[in-house]
Amino acid sequence: MKKLDVIFELKNVRKVYSMGEERIIALDDISLTFERGKIYCLLGTSGSGKSTLLNLLAGLEKPTRGSIRFLDKYLETLSEKHLALYRQQYIGFVFQSYNLLPTLTALENVTLPLIFRKVSRRKRNKAAYKMLKAVGLGKRWRHKPSELSGGQQQRVSIARAFVNNPQVVFADEPTGNLDTKTTYEMMDMITDMARERNQTLIIVTHDTEISDYADQIISIKDGNVESIVNVEKRREPNEAEVETSQENCDSVADLSIDDIHGDAGDGI
Repeated sequence: MKKLDVIFELKNVRKVYSMGEERIIALDDISLTFERGKIYCLLGTSGSGKSTLLNLLAGLEKPTRGSIRFLDKYLETLSEKHLALYRQQYIGFVFQSYNLLPTLTALENVTLPLIFRKVSRRKRNKAAYKMLKAVGLGKRWRHKPSELSGGQQQRVSIARAFVNNPQVVFADEPTGNLDTKTTYEMMDMITDMARERNQTLIIVTHDTEISDYADQIISIKDGNVESIVNVEKRREPNEAEVETSQENCDSVADLSIDDIHGDAGDGI
């Protein structure tokens, strides 16, 4: 494996939480590498340590011991300010609960990562609208979360995660609140977008069917890596799902960016 292909390298990572006199070992001596452009699944039951590992990779927590290298940066050495910049510049998130701001429209929610990067209003609106069209919501850019279904809200969340073209996208139980049909639609969308952009996608789930989308499955149990399995062939959508996806694309409104520039984002 070439060094340039490695985006994350973990060496002997241990995470311990203290609760009074009790010490809980969430991760115990984890050593892993993640390559650029691959799709990974962190698979495990509740309490296995998979979400803790995601938090460490995202710079939301620091390891008790060990090192986490992202490209040429060691996350455990960065200040909170530099960790925030790391997330702004390199990371996208898709959450189970969508985490959309209820008072903002779909377009405004998608522009948020670009606001933090100080992108001009016109450019961020254009980029956000392009992403909403890509996820089949071109007609609904004015809608607020309460006016969207669960699947539509997750599409907005996906658009927001990819809008600043991050090098890594984390998806934390991204289909936990969705029905089976919508789950497959969302997973096809997330994985296809990551592959097209050569982005590293790291999915956290307890669902073995979701793990079929990955290039590599990392099973975690009791804070340890139980197994690492390379997936030879990922799950392909069935014919009905392909037709549904095409219908979503065909329904996109053909609006110009000038139509949305005047009012979209004025309240941000």
